[in-house]
Amino acid sequence: MRTRVMSRRRRGPLCRRSDVVEAWTAVAVAVLLCLTVPLAGVLTTRWTYADARAAADEQRADRHRVRAEVLERPSKAHASSGSERRHATRATVRWTDPEEGTRTALARVPAHVRPGEPVHVWLDSRGREVLPPVDDASVWQYGVGMGTLAAGSTAAVLLLAHRAVRRVALRRRLEEWERDWARTGPRWTHRGV
Repeated sequence: MRTRVMSRRRRGPLCRRSDVVEAWTAVAVAVLLCLTVPLAGVLTTRWTYADARAAADEQRADRHRVRAEVLERPSKAHASSGSERRHATRATVRWTDPEEGTRTALARVPAHVRPGEPVHVWLDSRGREVLPPVDDASVWQYGVGMGTLAAGSTAAVLLLAHRAVRRVALRRRLEEWERDWARTGPRWTHRGV
């Protein structure tokens, strides 16, 4: 019964080819949204998570934390830039390296630290001060964020394409109506007789 009703609608005098194209496009977009958006999100999440995880593992292998002693009071002249200004400044610190002996460097320390207090400093394999390695939560956040961005972008592209098809279908529909009215209108209004 349903097939019969739908076939009658398609063959009705008011149903144009553009109506059928628009209806099938809506079905195709719905199916693509259900399939490609989650797939794009999951694949992107897995890919970016794997890359971020590999980078974090490299950082963990290259960086190590040492306990250092603050030698001077942190000054505003060595203040860190950006939002860290209130929470961290730079000061000279000293630590003992098993291979190289006692070393000193300018490092980020909490703003409230006093000379002689211990702090933890992250160093790379060359002995330069670096940021701590990326933690697991940040790796997950990056992966999920990129997956969400990919899913949203995929959905936006599909919806924009659907909108473009609808505009073209509307323009064609209006052209078909104008053409049909040009043929039928004179018979109804008795202008061409």
